[in-house]
Amino acid sequence: MKRKDFLVNSGLLTSSLFAYPNYLFTKKNTSNDIINIGVIGTGNRGKGLIKLINNISDMNVKAICDILPYQIDETLKLFNKKPKTYANHLSLLENNDLDAVIISTPINSHSKISIDCVQAGKHVYCEKLMAKGFDATVNLVKAVKDSKITFQTGHQYHSSRLYTNVVDLIKNGKIGNVIAFESQWNRNRSWRRPVKDPNLERQINWRLYRDYSFGLLAELSAHQIDFVNWVLEDNPIKVVGFGGIDFYKDGREVYDNIKVIYEYMGGVKASYTCLSNNAKDGYKISIKGDLGSIDIYKDEAWFYSNLDEPQIGEVDGVSGATKSWLGSSKGQKLNFKHLTPTEQALIDFKNSIKDNKEPLSNVFTGADVSYAVEMGIKAMDSGNVVRWDSKKYVN
Repeated sequence: MKRKDFLVNSGLLTSSLFAYPNYLFTKKNTSNDIINIGVIGTGNRGKGLIKLINNISDMNVKAICDILPYQIDETLKLFNKKPKTYANHLSLLENNDLDAVIISTPINSHSKISIDCVQAGKHVYCEKLMAKGFDATVNLVKAVKDSKITFQTGHQYHSSRLYTNVVDLIKNGKIGNVIAFESQWNRNRSWRRPVKDPNLERQINWRLYRDYSFGLLAELSAHQIDFVNWVLEDNPIKVVGFGGIDFYKDGREVYDNIKVIYEYMGGVKASYTCLSNNAKDGYKISIKGDLGSIDIYKDEAWFYSNLDEPQIGEVDGVSGATKSWLGSSKGQKLNFKHLTPTEQALIDFKNSIKDNKEPLSNVFTGADVSYAVEMGIKAMDSGNVVRWDSKKYVN
């Protein structure tokens, strides 16, 4: 099912909006040359975003918010001129000096905080997943659609010039017809952080608990799912997957290893592997076409032609078998100048506000990924094939 079909069936777009990909309402413009930012959530990701913003022209972090006082204290060390501090995001939203808000809190809070920000008239950059669960996703899409604000989801590949150039190559036929995707994101660490106060265990190690997060599929693979949706301009129609808590016996509730396969219209399969106890080969997205393949790594991409003649001979007693594929030794590095994806995403967020344009990574693309992740979790939990439930979206 196409992304727009989902939005139409769910009542999130009218037929006239469906005909035009950009917002048909006027967004709130900021009258300032400088975009004043409030950051809600100052954990590791929030601090990382602040460090980047501090080096981007025309963006200024003027307020920060966190429910944990020690996070506020640590974050203040990043500033020469101290921002205002808040323990509650609603209090921060009363600050009329703020033009926009960045949300880097646990996933389960994203939708509610984002809706509060939209209702307060603040532009929003919300980290992925945009929302946890279908109802939270629908509520957020409705709020943004009816507003005049810029909303950008933190699927930063949409901003990375490495990824945008690869997508252009694929759409221009570089690898022919896309037939499959193979993605992995392997690490060798538990995600567990030290906790001095046991009462704060779930707040600090929220990625390990189901009421806060969906684990590896949401925290890592979601970026790659977003990329596949982007390339195919479609949503998956079904998914099967396996996951387990097989290595870290520490009370976590989310899987520490997963293998998920989504299928799209036309039979295209997209597989995702995440390990948290073996980092070999790390990160990779491989896009397979009938004319070639493109492999994307953290900071570079390579093209491999599928037109090389394979070496045919006898293999283990089988004659006429493929002995080797010559393309593996003839990879061509794709040279694109690019910033880190998150830095470029923040610059694009600033420019979207100033130019009154919808971001490429918006509330609709974010909704696609949120539901696809939920499908994948249901497939792993049940051991069944989970299909895109179009009946669920009929008003």
